[in-house]
Amino acid sequence: MLPFPVVYSDDYELILGDHVFPALKYRLIYQRLLAEGAAEPSDFVAPREACDEDILLVHTAEWVRKLRAGTLSHWEVARLEVPYSAELVRGFWLSAGGSIQASRLALERGAAMNLCGGFHHAHPDHGEGFCVVHDVAVAVRRLQKDGVIRRALIVDTDVHQGNGTAAIFGGDPEVFTLSIHQQNNYPVPKPPSTLDVNLADGVEDAEYLELLGEALRRAYSSFQPHLVFHLAGADPYKEDQLGGLRLTIEGLRRRDDMVFGMAAERGLPVMATLAGGYARRVADTVVIHANTVLSLRDAVLAAKTRTGSGGG
Repeated sequence: MLPFPVVYSDDYELILGDHVFPALKYRLIYQRLLAEGAAEPSDFVAPREACDEDILLVHTAEWVRKLRAGTLSHWEVARLEVPYSAELVRGFWLSAGGSIQASRLALERGAAMNLCGGFHHAHPDHGEGFCVVHDVAVAVRRLQKDGVIRRALIVDTDVHQGNGTAAIFGGDPEVFTLSIHQQNNYPVPKPPSTLDVNLADGVEDAEYLELLGEALRRAYSSFQPHLVFHLAGADPYKEDQLGGLRLTIEGLRRRDDMVFGMAAERGLPVMATLAGGYARRVADTVVIHANTVLSLRDAVLAAKTRTGSGGG
């Protein structure tokens, strides 16, 4: 049994055809966690689809209208790099709703996950790079509007810089955006995050973890969030098709341990999403993402043990 809820739906599995984005990974992660006894069916919560009002907290009315009406131009569809359909739009609205729900649950329970999400390339007025709407940004703005948080820290460890995140929150002192990513990779250009860690090609575990630790300490030294978001991409993996870093599966597990552990040490609630992952073997992507769930579990249990509130 997990010590936190995980938001999941079979409807997260977008039908993309023969595509590098393995949308079936969400179902496979869910099945793996159950099969290995790491989670029980009662640990999972069904998402509620975001409403247009939620999406409009981040995205322009014109972009939402085009998505709803199916009137995107050929260029706008090409920029998405996924085939447009009404079902695609519903899937992204469902993912955004799942991130809102997981964020609220994290505030209530100390931690939660959305077993989807992390679509960090979506901009207010367009989508790109497999990302139609920015679910994490929608969740941040929804919680801010509801008055349940004021400040958020977004830690993005996907191999690609979160250009949509940077564009949405640029100049906003209430949201600290940290992106650690491969410099010589999509997107180009890269709008500035609050803190960008630009990695050279081929960076391996030790260097990556050292630089991530330094960046997290810098963030926490200058910013006190009410909620931490971790976009835990699997694509820094050494065998990822769209990445050029050299992290191992164990190194990625240690990455997650660091992000979750440093938040737990400070008593901060955490909401995690999975972001990208395109390993040559889908099974590797599934293992990496499942390990993110296990890493959060271990951090939560360790924190409970330290405070004497259970665990183990």
